[in-house]
Amino acid sequence: MSRYIFPVSVFGSVLGCAALLKNHVTGGRCPSKATINGKTVVITGANTGIGKETAQELAKRGGRIIMGCRNMEKCEAAAKEIRGKTLNPHVYACQLDLASMKSIQEFAERIKQEEQHVDILINNAGVMRCPAWKTEDGFDMQFGVNHLGHFLLTNLLLDKLKESAPSRVINLASLAHIVGKIDFEDLNWEKKKFDTKQAYCQSKLANVLFTRELAKRLQGTGVTVNAVHPGVVATELGRHTGLHQSQFSSSVLSPFFSMIVKSAELGAQPIIYLAVSEEMEGVTGQYYDVMTEKEPAPQALDEEAARRLWEVSSRLVGLE
Repeated sequence: MSRYIFPVSVFGSVLGCAALLKNHVTGGRCPSKATINGKTVVITGANTGIGKETAQELAKRGGRIIMGCRNMEKCEAAAKEIRGKTLNPHVYACQLDLASMKSIQEFAERIKQEEQHVDILINNAGVMRCPAWKTEDGFDMQFGVNHLGHFLLTNLLLDKLKESAPSRVINLASLAHIVGKIDFEDLNWEKKKFDTKQAYCQSKLANVLFTRELAKRLQGTGVTVNAVHPGVVATELGRHTGLHQSQFSSSVLSPFFSMIVKSAELGAQPIIYLAVSEEMEGVTGQYYDVMTEKEPAPQALDEEAARRLWEVSSRLVGLE
């Protein structure tokens, strides 16, 4: 009997450490119980993954939820499901394709015409490590959707956000920004060989630079803006990475990833925290790793790069 004690104790210790590790990595649930009755929330890419979970939780907290999605069939189904689960009738599906400036402009105009205010804007939608696709307007898909699309949408809704102050803008960033580099000479991969990983990292660095520059430009308006890395989350975002397409990765690596990868529900918690927490009142221009404020990579602190990216982005999307 005693010969089984050691192996069992080791196995138990491994399981315990795995549970502690996963809890540490995931960051747990949003500690704030704040409600948002009467507030309007606009969320991009809200028909699946952490966007959908965020929409559902904020609907449960009383918000009026506007879900901006490319696939309207899936968006309508998600909105109906959320209305049923939360018993909140104010959850709406709206057409928004972030790969199309025309679609973004139409969506923003609809929001400005139909909504009395916008209290929270969550720029959640994104693509990750896709092939060398182009947006409708000819931009690299990852730079176009992850950065330029949200850059344009946010700017088009700024007046509404200012009128609704105090209001909040939340940009979904990624830890991947730490190896990102903004190539101002070839933002859309037209001169060099396409590297999907670097294209993604560039777009995520752009998210952090945009956050910091926007926060600077919005000082004194009552509108705050922060970026968040939600952690490693099991969602459709990684469908182009091919992570589990080999037998080795699916059989050997899957148990390891299961210890550090969290569900979409847990992945939404940092976004919810930034959206509703009383502690976030007045906090702006910061980068959050899950629910902890951290200093981003050195290149994300480059104020000249942030200013230049703003000017280049404005020109690319046709803003004055």
